[in-house]
Amino acid sequence: MEIERKFLLKELPASLEKYPCRTIEQGYLTTNPVVRVRRDEQDYYMTYKGSGLLAREEYNLPLTKEAYDSLLTKCEGNIISKKRYLIPIDDSDLTIELDVFAPPFAPLIMAEVEFKSMEEANAFCPPSWFGEDVTKNPAYHNSNMAMRDFNIT
Repeated sequence: MEIERKFLLKELPASLEKYPCRTIEQGYLTTNPVVRVRRDEQDYYMTYKGSGLLAREEYNLPLTKEAYDSLLTKCEGNIISKKRYLIPIDDSDLTIELDVFAPPFAPLIMAEVEFKSMEEANAFCPPSWFGEDVTKNPAYHNSNMAMRDFNIT
């Protein structure tokens, strides 16, 4: 079960470059149900995600590079590329996954935080540099973003 909240940002945190960063590329074979293929640096996965906004089932299956490359050609819509920074939250075991999207989604920047329980997710107080909570807005699910042009102005 994935329990996650998503936020737009008011501003970037200071010294972003000091945090670990990964490059992610992903495409969607279908969006209902969500079946995604992802390259995360040199790791490759196919992921099934159930329905839901704050909490949903998620299953990952490892892929070879060759299987990923083949499946990526079958994806619908836009391929999403982003840099993901991992920012620990002081005095907790939580990590902010800050995604800086490449075109056509740039200049979109979103932060996601995953939780162990619904209670923990609902009690979370975001840092002051977080903006709007878009957890319950399906337009900000990557699977929906991939299926349309996404202009942020």
